[in-house]
Amino acid sequence: MNDDYYMVNSSFIFFPCIPVSHSTDLVHWQIIGHAVMNPAWSELGALQSGRGYWAPDISYDGGRFYITATYRHNDGGAILRRQMIVSSDRPEGPYTKPVFIEEDGIDPSLFHENGRHYMLVNRGARIFELSEDCTEKISDASLLYYGFQKHAPEGPHLLKKDGWYYLFLAEGGTGDGHRITVSRCKELFGIYEPCPYNPIMRQNDPGAPLQRCGHGKPVQTQDGRWYMVYLCGRKLDGKYTMLGRETALDEIRWTADGWPVVNDLKGPSSLAPLPFKRKIADADDTLFCEGIWPSAWMTPREPQENAVTVYDGYVQLLSSPAPFYSPESRNLFLHRQESFRFEASLTLDLPVLKPEQEAGLVCYYDKNSYVSFMIRKDLSDYICVLEKRIGKENRSHEICRFNNQCSAYRFNVETEGLKRTFILMDEYETELCRYTLNDVSYLSDEGVPLNKRFTGALFGAGAYGKESFVYRMRDVIITNHSK
Repeated sequence: MNDDYYMVNSSFIFFPCIPVSHSTDLVHWQIIGHAVMNPAWSELGALQSGRGYWAPDISYDGGRFYITATYRHNDGGAILRRQMIVSSDRPEGPYTKPVFIEEDGIDPSLFHENGRHYMLVNRGARIFELSEDCTEKISDASLLYYGFQKHAPEGPHLLKKDGWYYLFLAEGGTGDGHRITVSRCKELFGIYEPCPYNPIMRQNDPGAPLQRCGHGKPVQTQDGRWYMVYLCGRKLDGKYTMLGRETALDEIRWTADGWPVVNDLKGPSSLAPLPFKRKIADADDTLFCEGIWPSAWMTPREPQENAVTVYDGYVQLLSSPAPFYSPESRNLFLHRQESFRFEASLTLDLPVLKPEQEAGLVCYYDKNSYVSFMIRKDLSDYICVLEKRIGKENRSHEICRFNNQCSAYRFNVETEGLKRTFILMDEYETELCRYTLNDVSYLSDEGVPLNKRFTGALFGAGAYGKESFVYRMRDVIITNHSK
């Protein structure tokens, strides 16, 4: 809309669900809202890691914004997937209570034309019509096109341009063979002709920084140019996708015979000119304003009632009632890792801890893989303990022991690739201890062969106690040294 661009991304089991981002230059983005902000609507509590809200799409028609996504259930049930839709008259929301469309599949998108609304889902591109308010399925699904490669065709998106319906698909699976293909037809329900230049985008260089590139959607700028927004992953040391699935952008050019090709068929670009001069300043997502959920922070599944309360300058948190490896541990307050090289620090104001209570900094992927750097109350002393969770195994290291507890502690983590150094300081900024881990590869998509893994690593504050307690997080500093 005008100079404004909006994007949505998967949130899986994390709350709030499905961040909505805004940009005016297609490169610098700021989270402005979420599709689901009400914990009572999120339905995350029983889900295993990697499930939840997958592959969302945002569209606009008739004065309303629509967001759709796949809701992925746990394995073993009668229903594995259904499609969720919310809408709002403002891109930042608030959005309506989610409605669920009982159609199996993944990667839904909406196509609006002449007051009618259609949903597309995978297994090729299947399409069915929705009601006027997009809350009900009113026709059976039919197959438009199964794909060019016909291997794992998914992520369908329709574009109407110059009298043609262009159908974009992701194919080849979401690993190293991922790609984007396109076909077209003069009629929505006609026979789709594959593009002679397919795949119009694929990474063919195994040494390039961007890998697993596909699942793209075209966007037109206000000056008539076209770009493809697509999914990718960057592997640390060529092995570990520490940052999860990321979003990339490349220019589309239309051939003389009316076909779109991405980056002149050279594959994803490692470097490219900005589409526009920078138009928006980066938001500071470490500032806290009373009553407003900080946009870049999240909890695994919906938090307990009153577990997260935001005040000016700090966040009041409630300890988790279960260890971090339990699905019942929902009160971790986390920020996504955005760089392979970064530093993060936060101050925790703590009450006088009792035995079996602990609080500190957590580097988190999911309940099967995390590192916690915590202060814990022993029978007589306070101890700093580092605990690693790798699969089904916990490994603990006592780092230091001290007699008196301060009212506040500063927790730091310094990250250089797979290496992480944890530092604990007291309220007077006296260093109490430090500990280095040389390999945290388990905090990656490839790290542990349990559940579904494509969310990337996070960090933030966490606390656990059989008897719950309240503590505060403040003075957060995050420094990304490179992307």
